[in-house]
Amino acid sequence: MSSYDLLKGINGLDKILIRDATATGCSAEVYLYGAHVTSWKNDHGEEELLFVSSKSIFDPPKAIRGGIPICFPQFSNHGTLPSHGFARNRFWTIDNDPPPFPTNASETAFVDLILKPSEDDMKIWPHSFEFRRRVALGPGGDLILKSRIRNTNNEGEPFSFTFANHTYFSVSDISGVRVEGLKTLDYLDNLQKMKRFTEHGDAITFASEVDRIYLSTPAKISILDHEKKRSFVLRKDGLPDAVVWNPWDKKAKSMADFGDDEYKHMVCVEAAAIEKPITLKPGEEWNGTLELSTV
Repeated sequence: MSSYDLLKGINGLDKILIRDATATGCSAEVYLYGAHVTSWKNDHGEEELLFVSSKSIFDPPKAIRGGIPICFPQFSNHGTLPSHGFARNRFWTIDNDPPPFPTNASETAFVDLILKPSEDDMKIWPHSFEFRRRVALGPGGDLILKSRIRNTNNEGEPFSFTFANHTYFSVSDISGVRVEGLKTLDYLDNLQKMKRFTEHGDAITFASEVDRIYLSTPAKISILDHEKKRSFVLRKDGLPDAVVWNPWDKKAKSMADFGDDEYKHMVCVEAAAIEKPITLKPGEEWNGTLELSTV
């Protein structure tokens, strides 16, 4: 089941290659730095399904640009911590003796990782926690991300956090991409000081920068890539919100770790819990699951 290899990645950083022994070509790659998924290939014989910038700097403490960064315990700059929190800037460890995630016959290969706060983390966010993360392959090479966050504070203090799987999907041309499943929903527009609007379009399309948090979203969202005649399907549980982001040309040029024209070949659709922070009392645990597939 947990069939993986520990290898050296870019700049000598440790990475894990997860392979499905029952299906050729299915794989996922995750760096211990940030528990950051940087590659996903399924058995449709397709090329790389995630976008990672050619300019990404694999050099801690800088976060990796692309793939699937984890935003925890804070999404974006909606709080007092550095933007997107610190989980994506920390070295995780392989969790060889985890309280098991519910065993699931649909997981053909996986690795379990764990993050606990360092003394420095406690200075900026004074809460004891255990964050367990399973990166798994499912039938046909579906990518499954499971997150478990437990409050281990002994002092009886609850804590609250926001969270996102900041997924960068690889697309052929952003002008031919449609995000479906969010019609009639309210969203907060980050380009208009988080003002609240209602989505009226059948699908979200892209002709300029988009940076929105959709609220109370369905369990299933689809991304249609017209040119490739391919759809990504996100299925999520415990993650009520969804972020849709493309930086477009001006923002792309302002990011040192992002190619000027790379915005054309990526879209972020993120399963998240942002509007209503999750609060855990001591001993309580939160679970969030994201499953990605293509059709």
